[in-house]
Amino acid sequence: MVFEKIRAIICDQFGVEEDMVTMDTSFKEDLNADSLDMVEIVMTLEEEFDIGEIDEDSVAGIETVGDAVNFIQNQI
Repeated sequence: MVFEKIRAIICDQFGVEEDMVTMDTSFKEDLNADSLDMVEIVMTLEEEFDIGEIDEDSVAGIETVGDAVNFIQNQI
């Protein structure tokens, strides 16, 4: 369920098809996300999952969709 929500957010923000987003999808390599894109994704995740503010060290460790899913699962 977490993966599906995150995938939907990514598809919406990056304009990609669902089948392009897997647990191994890299934000920078596959989606060409820059630092502003990552800030927007993080803010959306904070709001969607009601987890409060994600600290910068945690954000730095989120490189793939799988990293984001695992992080969120550990927070909820």
